Formats: sequence, structure tokens, C-alpha cells
Amino acid sequence: MYINKIPQTLDYGVSVTMKVIGGKWKPCIIDSIANGVNRPAHIHKAIKQVSLRVINQQLSELMDFEIIEKEVFDGYPLHVEYKLTTFGKTLLTVIEAMESWGDTYAEKVTQLAINRNENIIL
Repeated sequence: MYINKIPQTLDYGVSVTMKVIGGKWKPCIIDSIANGVNRPAHIHKAIKQVSLRVINQQLSELMDFEIIEKEVFDGYPLHVEYKLTTFGKTLLTVIEAMESWGDTYAEKVTQLAINRNENIIL
């Protein structure tokens, strides 16, 4: 487990939220699970740009903060499913607001990214 060298302050709402869902893929993973995509391989298919290793790492971090919980099913092949906890469901309004903002400003942000010569997929 990584230990931060610089002490963190969690006295500001945005920093608390970023502590939990900060990271490139956590909001997308939470949204996928909320929409019924609950197995790591299926999340990987839904979010093609991210590796399965990163998905598993981010799932682990979300479990550490009790945003999701894991259910392991016996049998062969062994499989795992994730679901949002009651605490995790409280983030859905934040995720929905992010999605709404992104849908509203997607064209503008895409054009700005192109102007910055960023490598994006159209």
C-alpha cells in the first residue's frame, strides 16, 4: 500500500470527494456498476481504454472506501461480482452531475483538446 509523504487534509468537500473518486477511471467504474456491469471483464469491455489491471486496482481502492463490495461465487470458473454499497449509492448524484456536464460540453471540450494537440479518439 502506498503511503503519502505529504500529509493530506480532508477538511474541504472537494478534496474529500477527490480522495474517494479521484483517479482517471473510478467515476466510470462506479457508473458501470450502477448500470449493471458488475464483473471486472465486463467493466473492461465497457471501458475499453483502460487495462484490466488498472480496473482491478481501482476496484480495490473503491472497496477500501466502502463504495463497492465484492461477492465471490463458487464453482468453476470462479467469478466475482461487484455492487455499490448504500454509501456508494450516495455518489450517484455526483456521477450523474458529471455525466450531464460532460454531455452538455462534450463538443466544446473536444474542440479545445484538438486545439491543444491532444491525442484523442473522435
